[in-house]
Amino acid sequence: YFKQSNQMTEEFIILIQIIFIDLILAGDNAIIIGMVASKFDQDKRKKIIFFGIGAAVILRILFTLITTYLLMITGLRLIGGILLLYICYKLYVDVIKGQIEKKDIKVDNSSFGKAIFTIIMADVTMSLDNVLSVAGAAKGHFVLLIFGLALSIALMAFAANLIAKWIEKYKWIGWLGLLAILLVAIDLIYTDLKLIL
Repeated sequence: YFKQSNQMTEEFIILIQIIFIDLILAGDNAIIIGMVASKFDQDKRKKIIFFGIGAAVILRILFTLITTYLLMITGLRLIGGILLLYICYKLYVDVIKGQIEKKDIKVDNSSFGKAIFTIIMADVTMSLDNVLSVAGAAKGHFVLLIFGLALSIALMAFAANLIAKWIEKYKWIGWLGLLAILLVAIDLIYTDLKLIL
């Protein structure tokens, strides 16, 4: 009974960590998709948002599967943990201290294909932090990993601008997200060092 109770407590803590990680990291991709789409007229805009989010979903599923497998390998957890510490620092500067640069992305709006390519490239660079954080937090719990993946996709597709406003207004959401990623980073580093040393 106690073993089952401990497992449920651990799964609940992991679930809370995943939710806060997704809250703090899901907005970036959607903001990029919105910025690219805004450079086009109304009829092309909906298609760009649809295909942009579709590409982001496929990439995120692919990255999650690869990352989950890699985090099982001794040595790579340590690298993943160090990467997450860097992500924590970047998020602290961008979100908590509010030094995020409002960049205007240069978009070649001469073709639909180029717009989708811009979004895919942005997705590749910005999905990695989310995927690494969620895969690390899930600790091999496949159902929780799938939940984290589905939640990040849903937030990216439907609620990015709302979340950005929340984080700006309620700093504690940002701090909790940051703390969740920091705990995952420490856990990954500790687990590997324990096996290596």
